[in-house]
Amino acid sequence: MKKVIILVLAILAFANVFAQQPTAFEVKVIGKGQPVILIPGYSCSGDVWDETVDHLKNKYELHVLTLAGFAGVKPIEEEEILKTVRNQIVQYIKDKKLKKPMLIGHSLGAFMTLWLNATEPDLFGKGICVDGLPFVSAIGRPEITVEALKSNPQYDKQTTINNFKAIPNEGYVKNTAKAMLYQVSDTVHARKIAEWSFKSDRKTLGSTIIEMSLTDLRQEISKIKSPILVMASVFGTKETSEKVYNEQYTLLKNKTIKVADSKHFIMYDQQEWFLNEVDAFLKS
Repeated sequence: MKKVIILVLAILAFANVFAQQPTAFEVKVIGKGQPVILIPGYSCSGDVWDETVDHLKNKYELHVLTLAGFAGVKPIEEEEILKTVRNQIVQYIKDKKLKKPMLIGHSLGAFMTLWLNATEPDLFGKGICVDGLPFVSAIGRPEITVEALKSNPQYDKQTTINNFKAIPNEGYVKNTAKAMLYQVSDTVHARKIAEWSFKSDRKTLGSTIIEMSLTDLRQEISKIKSPILVMASVFGTKETSEKVYNEQYTLLKNKTIKVADSKHFIMYDQQEWFLNEVDAFLKS
């Protein structure tokens, strides 16, 4: 009888550990030191941070994420995928007992960096937002509200998912790589980003873009306590970028906003400038 009880307890313990494993992202841990969590952007693999990881791995313990449904990682069936990602990152930090991890996020990852810091202000150290905003739908129209957008068919989630599913596989990478040249300067990286997109789950692509577009963090960021470095790309002109970013980040108290002479993928287009800024901010 004792053996049976021990076996049952062992199975339950194993099941409990298994249940705690994050399903909303995959993670690679590299290096030693103060923890830094790197979150890629929309549809991208954590490999988007390869050069950054190579630069930082001798100074920090890097937790490099790839979100569920992106770049070949198994998708999750959730109504609110990004909220699930947020909650599981928080739980991951608590389970691993990471002390004041710093966050570096690009695009959607920058949005997630803000959301995490606003949700658990005492859990995180410094954050770096690489070309991401608290409310992407408000670019050029700061008066817009989530409620107003919900009545717009353009923001219907199921329609958006169906549109992604309808994109033919043939020519997907070629056409996406061409479109990516608006976001990154060189063709090699443009193709790599396109390949990650091709490997992504179409339902996840549609669902997450709408979820982010209908989440307004402009008020929420007032709760953030840690210093945040915001790196912006050139949106038309540097002056326009400064205006848009300062509007969006008005309520974030401890912030530094810098505009890079770059397209959206600043870590690729202005790598030396980017790494120097990261080094200076993390050390300061």
